[in-house]
Amino acid sequence: MEKNEREKIKVGLIGVGPVGMILAVKLVEAGCEVAICDKDEFKLKKIREEGIVLENVFQSVTHFDKVYDSVSQMNHLDLDYLVFSLKSYQTPGAVREAEVLKSEKLTVIAAQNGIDVEELLFPGFGESKTMRMIINYAGNMITPNTVRVSFFTPPNYVGPVDDKRMPQSKLFADLLNSVDFKTESLDSFEIVKRAWEKTILNASLSALCGVGRMTMAEAIADNDTRELVEEIISEGLEVAEKEKIRFPDDFVRKCIRYLKNGGDHFPSLAIDIINNRQTEIDYFNGKIVEYGKKHYVKTSLNLAFTNMVKAMTNKSILSRMPGITGEVNKKVITKGLVDKEKSSLFYKETNCFLGIDLGSAYTKFTVIDENGTPLFRYILQTLNKDRQAMKVVMQAINGFFNIKYSCATGYGRKHFTDTDIVKTEINCAAAGVAEYYNGAKNIIDIGGEDIKVIQSDIENHVANFYMNDKCAAGTGAFLSEIAERAGINDTDMSNLAANSDYDKELNSFCTVFAKTEIMNWVFDGMPVRDIARGIYISIANKVAKMKMAPVLPIYLIGGVIAYHPYLCKILSEKFGREIKTVEQPQYIVSYGAATIAKQNWLLQPTEQQVELVSSNKRS
Repeated sequence: MEKNEREKIKVGLIGVGPVGMILAVKLVEAGCEVAICDKDEFKLKKIREEGIVLENVFQSVTHFDKVYDSVSQMNHLDLDYLVFSLKSYQTPGAVREAEVLKSEKLTVIAAQNGIDVEELLFPGFGESKTMRMIINYAGNMITPNTVRVSFFTPPNYVGPVDDKRMPQSKLFADLLNSVDFKTESLDSFEIVKRAWEKTILNASLSALCGVGRMTMAEAIADNDTRELVEEIISEGLEVAEKEKIRFPDDFVRKCIRYLKNGGDHFPSLAIDIINNRQTEIDYFNGKIVEYGKKHYVKTSLNLAFTNMVKAMTNKSILSRMPGITGEVNKKVITKGLVDKEKSSLFYKETNCFLGIDLGSAYTKFTVIDENGTPLFRYILQTLNKDRQAMKVVMQAINGFFNIKYSCATGYGRKHFTDTDIVKTEINCAAAGVAEYYNGAKNIIDIGGEDIKVIQSDIENHVANFYMNDKCAAGTGAFLSEIAERAGINDTDMSNLAANSDYDKELNSFCTVFAKTEIMNWVFDGMPVRDIARGIYISIANKVAKMKMAPVLPIYLIGGVIAYHPYLCKILSEKFGREIKTVEQPQYIVSYGAATIAKQNWLLQPTEQQVELVSSNKRS
């Protein structure tokens, strides 16, 4: 027995709030020898007498024989692990006290929320002995020794700052996994990524819940506050990417799903705000602001909540945005309807599908029916991440049409969570063009900030695609800036070029140098029609240098070709064959997204199929 006792993994745990209590119980269940330390004398007395009680998600009563009010009292234990589950502002003092526990084998773990909190352990123990644990569970204190566990969204994560500590990380994870407390051991890079992921989640909701006196469930259910949550996440995501920490396209969507699992629970930081206590805001939203400044990224909402939390006392200063009136919705629908003769009842009784192309310059909406017939098209300028206009259009569409399924695409798809699925603009472009022109083909998409050449095979699948080089030469942004310098309106440019026989192009595709060259043309007295044609020739030559499948037909799509139709004639001359422009080229990608939404909906089992499967299982 003594031998088995000596072989037990020994864990010290400093700080027994909800996080510390739950972790302590699970480590005891895993067979560890656990010592806990806290400054709250009354709490410690209750734990000594009655143990730690977990309710709801986990249900247990666990007794501890090593309960201390001073870190130095654990000096004789020869610990394998020392876990800090304190508030970040409490950690430096605890680290100084805990230095007496240092040993060759000791590994210290920061089981705390926030970015860079593991660095608080470095002064006492160094990087090589430090690990980080990402907590994906939470609870509220019911009594000093009782925690109501609100949720556990597995897995937790643990990982070292120095990968030489990987064996200790894996052992710690294995201990928790042995009692179904799923925990993954990650390397030093991945654990930092998970820390950013969790902090972005916490920053999106914790301060908001505290300021608005809302639980997670209340905040995420409210449309106005959910919009704030999504924007805060988007800011954090942009900063993380500058730190070379990249997340998948559907990251925002997954964040919202995760937060919905939080339930009727106040985050720890929110509880501190409500009780007018010091918070960890500097390591949540404050860290996102700090790294944003490092990379010159604006983090307006994170900054607002950071300063608000620091400044406020006990008053909620969250203001709500006004609702959207039916009159505004009506104007949106009237403007976008393709067939204005049909009744509103028709659209309510028709299965409809929505595609949204969130482009760099414009956001395009397309609604189709089951036959693929366009019912509604709408375009919205993309400006300064303003989601209010987007919200108006989405409310109008969902209020007027019977939307069964939806798909988002384009540059902004990763920040948009109000559709069922997301797809790349490459796939949506191919799907949209395929509805008009079947079979193998080349598709040229000249957009606001890039040029794409998409090659579809005989079955209309994307076989390959190519994009222009790093700069925006030849794109819509380039065209607009150059035309503006020449004093040409976009709406007039195509007609002007059609009346010119000029055959020279710009020598430079750098926007700065091209502007200078345009000014030289103007000063030399060159007719505006010749300048317009010269700009088109320059873009056509740029496109012609991109890889194109020979023989296959070529189709043009995108906003540029919608407003500059004469460019199609220039490109046809350049390639020596007919090039066609797809109908409504600016909306073709959103149309393709709507088509993919329809296809995905049709693949889903019907209610009758679900009932049949259920009946078979019962029988």
